[in-house]
Amino acid sequence: MSLLRFDARGAINADYGITTEQLRSLYPRLESLRQELVELDPERYAQGELPDGQPPLDARFYWLPQEQLEQYRRHRDASELGRIFGLANTVIDDIDAIVVLGIGGSYWGARALMDACCDPHHNELRRAARGSRPRMYFGGNNLDNDASQALLGRLNAGGYGDTPAEGRHAIVAVSKSGETLETAVAFRQFLTQLNRQLGVEAEKWLPRLVIPVTGDAGKLSEVAKAIGCEQMFSVPDGVGGRFSVLSAVGLLPAALLGLDCMKLLEGAVAMNRHFEAAPPQENVVLQYVAVNYLLSQTRDKAIRVLSVWSQELESFGRWHDQLLAESNGKAGLGVTPLTTVNTRDLHGRHQQHQQGRNDKVFINLIVEKHRTDPLSVGSSVLNQDSLNDLAGKDLTEIMAAAIKGTNDALHAGGRPTTDIVLPMIDTHVLGQLFQMLMIATVIEGRLMGVNPYGQPGVEQYKLNMSKNLGRS
Repeated sequence: MSLLRFDARGAINADYGITTEQLRSLYPRLESLRQELVELDPERYAQGELPDGQPPLDARFYWLPQEQLEQYRRHRDASELGRIFGLANTVIDDIDAIVVLGIGGSYWGARALMDACCDPHHNELRRAARGSRPRMYFGGNNLDNDASQALLGRLNAGGYGDTPAEGRHAIVAVSKSGETLETAVAFRQFLTQLNRQLGVEAEKWLPRLVIPVTGDAGKLSEVAKAIGCEQMFSVPDGVGGRFSVLSAVGLLPAALLGLDCMKLLEGAVAMNRHFEAAPPQENVVLQYVAVNYLLSQTRDKAIRVLSVWSQELESFGRWHDQLLAESNGKAGLGVTPLTTVNTRDLHGRHQQHQQGRNDKVFINLIVEKHRTDPLSVGSSVLNQDSLNDLAGKDLTEIMAAAIKGTNDALHAGGRPTTDIVLPMIDTHVLGQLFQMLMIATVIEGRLMGVNPYGQPGVEQYKLNMSKNLGRS
């Protein structure tokens, strides 16, 4: 399997970017931080120690993909991955839709996988065209009254056919503690509707159709036990929410959609091996960290724009926004992440990016090979649009011209760019990309002197919201 690439040439420039000498000077520190993540963190985690006494140490995300693959190979159906596969391959016979309830890290990873790998109109396809895989919706990530009512109505309406399965849906509720208010409220509301919809069969179906992904203890776990849920999956200890996409949090929805979870985990392991073995000058993770860190420190690039050049990766960009913002936006430090989808957002953002405040670095996320055949412009007798000169071009060629034209314009304006190049969009490559950016975020946070784990600012808003609701 091909590894994704990182190209920093658009940021190596003495006038508006960084120099190779600056990069080389950072390598010893990066190698030390690599050793800390690879060798010291597993020991600290096993012994319950904390670096510099600062909790938490949610480093298990790093070795989790390998751990899951090994457990599956040893225990097969009894492993958590085996149980996920078993559920995903059987429950689809009983339902036609699933609503995944979760917020933040309990939401964006699964949404990113669906949007990247499924037909963009997956939920509008009839059951046979989906290979009997369920329609998938997401809730519990907001407090929007009308959006919640609309989703409840959509689920209540059932599928597009008249089979018994198309009249039923399942709930996947994702919350480690069960105390996050947005998801907890949604779970109560959606559970009430599902119970009502099942009617006299509720006692039979609820234990099968309510599928929690949660901690070993907590309010969601308690509700699940009261229902008698047949299957419960874990948010692993030592894995923070925004680092949990390669746990059951992301794997269960992916498996329900029929995505290749083995390749997803193998992609993450491949990135780990590259990170551990490649020297800094050839290491995509360390190069990514070094370039972005130096631009923020020496060029005051306080905004990091992930320029996504495939619509399928928009939700992935939002996953990355949360990962970087919650991890390293602490102690008055950290850059602001921003996702744009191009060429769409060139018509809403590029004027500011080209001639506004020069405080940004642009990271292009580019896909080399597309899943479908290139769509040509084509010739027409109706040439009032003056496009016949492009008749032999296809959308991939026009997109390539747009990427180069945008980069050239940004460079002319003294704006640095870099490229993350994906060979294609599949689960193996996505596993690489998820793991690359999670590792990079941790390394950069430690380089900045902040603990990349935990989110004390988020906890403060939760406390204030509870107080405003009259709760203790």
